[in-house]
Amino acid sequence: MSLPYFEKFGWEAEVVAVGEEYIDAVKDPLLLQSIPASTKIHRVQAFSKKLTSKFGLGSLALRSLWYYRKKVNQLLKTAHFDLIYFSTTQFPVCILGAYWKRKFNIPYVIDMQDPWHTDYYQDKPKSQRPKKYWFSYRLNKYLEPIALKSTDGLISVSKAYIDTIHQRYPQLIDKPHKVITFGAFESDFDIAQKIYTESKLVFPQTENKLNLVYIGRGGEDMRSSLKLLFGAFKQGISKLPQLFENIKLYFIGTSYAPAGQGTPTIAPVAEAFGISAYITEYTDRIGFYESINNLQHADGLIIIGSDQAAYTASKVYPYILSQKNLLGIFNAQSSAGKVIQQCNAGHLITLNQSPIEAFEALKNFIEDILSHRTPQTDWSAFAPYTANYLTQKQVDVFERVMQQFGEATNQK
Repeated sequence: MSLPYFEKFGWEAEVVAVGEEYIDAVKDPLLLQSIPASTKIHRVQAFSKKLTSKFGLGSLALRSLWYYRKKVNQLLKTAHFDLIYFSTTQFPVCILGAYWKRKFNIPYVIDMQDPWHTDYYQDKPKSQRPKKYWFSYRLNKYLEPIALKSTDGLISVSKAYIDTIHQRYPQLIDKPHKVITFGAFESDFDIAQKIYTESKLVFPQTENKLNLVYIGRGGEDMRSSLKLLFGAFKQGISKLPQLFENIKLYFIGTSYAPAGQGTPTIAPVAEAFGISAYITEYTDRIGFYESINNLQHADGLIIIGSDQAAYTASKVYPYILSQKNLLGIFNAQSSAGKVIQQCNAGHLITLNQSPIEAFEALKNFIEDILSHRTPQTDWSAFAPYTANYLTQKQVDVFERVMQQFGEATNQK
């Protein structure tokens, strides 16, 4: 989302990325249409997952690490670059920043889009922990300081992530840092519109049914939001059956597992509330533009959020740009909920609210849909969340890093 705007703010970006043939996640080739044709993209290889899985290693970051090192070494030897910017959740790759800084005297910035090393699951039962948690927890604990102790700047989607990093690595407090979320990119909707006839809706558009749609991951940390939502929905069935009984809720793309192998995390909660007849969960991920088309053809949109205050849902921006009636359920401190409020983009339930308050918010949301009352979004308030605006914020960090790094180098 930043690539179309870097040049506008005086920066030329080249991308180093793993070749798509080595990636087993859901692919969306249409995303390439949003990248400027002039952008140089260098593809690297990765070790075969079939081979590395025999040793219990399937991580794309670990499979591609050696190839990244080789390719970027070649680039840095043959051309001048001012800065290396890591923007990925495949965090182990970031350890190369310290190596390149020593070898080529080049600063680097890490974008913390998620927590890297975290104790979140330490007090959770094994059944709720991700697969290979024992290994990944120890690997992350070892690798994170290698990358972060030497970084010259930090960008993060959440202030809480930066605060945690500063507590662990106090030497970074004086380094340039900034909270910058992913930006809203309106051109995505133009691309999605062009390919509408090629994409399919995941949910059926049944006549006389109100389809409410959520697209995004599930997980244990979403349980509090789900309980509040499903509790409110069950109240609606009991108190206002004429309003609630024709509603279907669809949760799409809730697992990161390969297609057909995902474990449901939404449906079991619905079953516990006795409302399974109204809930459908599709664990398989879908493409980004397919997601946009599904959002645009829903009657209303729901976003469930994590119980963590640091949770920042970048997907809130496409939801808002869809200009559909929207209901978000978030931790009261989550920036995602604050965005909805600031922009007057929809209804909001926070995890500290009572079941009665949650029911009233859900009821008002549904009544708005049935009455065809569309959101009165404040687009001027939304402007600071656009990709154009936020790319300039990224560049501001880059330039501060360059200045500080240059001053430190001159003092040596």
